[in-house]
Amino acid sequence: MISEYLIIGAGVAGLTTAQRLLLQGASVTIVERGAVGRESSWAGGGILSPLCPWDYPDEVTRLTSLGAALYPQWATDLHAATGIDPEYEVSGMLVLPPFDHSLARQWCEEHGVRLEEKDESLLLPDVAQVRNPRLVQALRKHVEMLGGHIVEQCEVQGISTDGGRVQALFTSGGEISADRYIVTAGAWSKQLLGAYALQLDIKPMRGQMLLFKFAHPPLRHILLQGGMYLIPRRDGHLLVGSTMEDVGFDTSTTVEARDSLWQRAQLLLPALRDMPLVQHWSGLRPASPRNIPTIGQHPQLDNLYLNSGHFRYGVTMAPASVAILMNELNGVEQPFDASPYHAAWGIAAKKY
Repeated sequence: MISEYLIIGAGVAGLTTAQRLLLQGASVTIVERGAVGRESSWAGGGILSPLCPWDYPDEVTRLTSLGAALYPQWATDLHAATGIDPEYEVSGMLVLPPFDHSLARQWCEEHGVRLEEKDESLLLPDVAQVRNPRLVQALRKHVEMLGGHIVEQCEVQGISTDGGRVQALFTSGGEISADRYIVTAGAWSKQLLGAYALQLDIKPMRGQMLLFKFAHPPLRHILLQGGMYLIPRRDGHLLVGSTMEDVGFDTSTTVEARDSLWQRAQLLLPALRDMPLVQHWSGLRPASPRNIPTIGQHPQLDNLYLNSGHFRYGVTMAPASVAILMNELNGVEQPFDASPYHAAWGIAAKKY
């Protein structure tokens, strides 16, 4: 049987897209080149906010704000449906200097974001977090419960088109067809599309992370300083991240990054000096100019859509970017101007 929708990529964006389509009664197949959620979605920290939102364009913060607003109910519903708790938690984020205080205050006031001044630091008390691996587990289970078909270890190797439409995908598991196709392949999206990527500019950007384990959470809030963040989980785990490395599709980890992250983290939390390292990993973010994702219909192929290029904030944006895509698919008015998320097909300037 041919599904109505074929989704390429089973990270948070792909699973969330599948979930929404299945809930409205569509038939959905997802193909994944590796294992479900094991790329950028699994590797990230799960902070449901841009690190310093005042440093990003409105096109980014509109999506992250909508995503953050949708998360509480979404996480609650996922937990109730699957029995898997994504561990959504409002932990607050303490931003340590240096940063532009006046810009931060002005942005928060203009956008109705609560802000508390703590000496030279600023606390954003409403910033929440989610535990990425558990979110992926819950989404996968829900998609399968709803009847979605997930095919792992299935790499797309080519696209067959005719008359301005995709006819089939050539994959390592054979030819697959559907009525509509949605690319949610993260850092691999441009490579997968090949000549049909046009001017799309999405590339991998490696981030390395460290994990420690305390008996109890060592911090009350997420700590952020100059791109370095410490994320306390409710069970005492502590994430330290992250690097930003333009190294192509290389997912290896390095001693240099480990030592740099660990040493910088110790300045924020001296107790880390005596803690053993539990795990060190990397992930490939789908980097896009100015962090703006591409969401919507391909300009030349009527039945091909994209929901990718979320850079650092794919988990944060997930429910919002899928809402924007669903509105386009269903002909529903958007909550704000969604045209910037189509612009990447012809973008020329590159600014990472």
